[in-house]
Amino acid sequence: MRRVLVLQTGTTLPQVAARHGDFAAWFMRAAGLSRHDVEVARVDRGDPLPAANRFSAVLVTGSASMVTEREGWSEHTAEWLAAAVQTAAAPLLGVCYGHQLLAHGLGGRVDWNPRGRQIGTKRLATAPAATGDPLFSGIAEFRAQTTHQQSVVVPPSGAQVLAHSSLDPHQALRFGPRAWGFQFHPEFSAGIMAGYIRGRADRLAGEGVDPALLLRECGPAPRARSLLRRFVRLSREGQI
Repeated sequence: MRRVLVLQTGTTLPQVAARHGDFAAWFMRAAGLSRHDVEVARVDRGDPLPAANRFSAVLVTGSASMVTEREGWSEHTAEWLAAAVQTAAAPLLGVCYGHQLLAHGLGGRVDWNPRGRQIGTKRLATAPAATGDPLFSGIAEFRAQTTHQQSVVVPPSGAQVLAHSSLDPHQALRFGPRAWGFQFHPEFSAGIMAGYIRGRADRLAGEGVDPALLLRECGPAPRARSLLRRFVRLSREGQI
């Protein structure tokens, strides 16, 4: 069976990495993949982008970078992703930064979320288009781990909204027959989410947000994780 390509676009907070590992490891654990099932390209460090059609699926991670910074590696990756979507070379799923990068590459607009930062375990709702979607079919509401300041403020032409939250109307988008983006983090465990809240505690308090309350609300998000597993399973079985 062909491997899954993980495009890693950054690295986590040092204190989170010490306890939980880094982005690629989270995706492998959450999706039920072994190290032999995956090829990782650190695009933020200049790793070359392989041909997408060599893989059963492509996953794009989050990042501490901002899409609006227009870094060279990021713009190059956005172009690669857009070409992969347009040619349907492989099923793609972008998460957080990866979600935004897909939208940017396809002509959407990414910017600072006008509703402000979203962080913590939050309740999301699906949109009407989710009914016929192979990933979201049968899901009405679900909890998910979130942490972001930028968002897809204008989706690319033809994109379908699949899920939304009170602070972000574009929590999940379908960009094409084989391409999805999640602003939320299906690869996060509750422990990783708590690590981010603790790591950002001073900043959150300065923004008038109570980190202690966010930690009390923090908990498992199995439905969100099941969306990642479903994407990987359907991709590897050739059903999407």
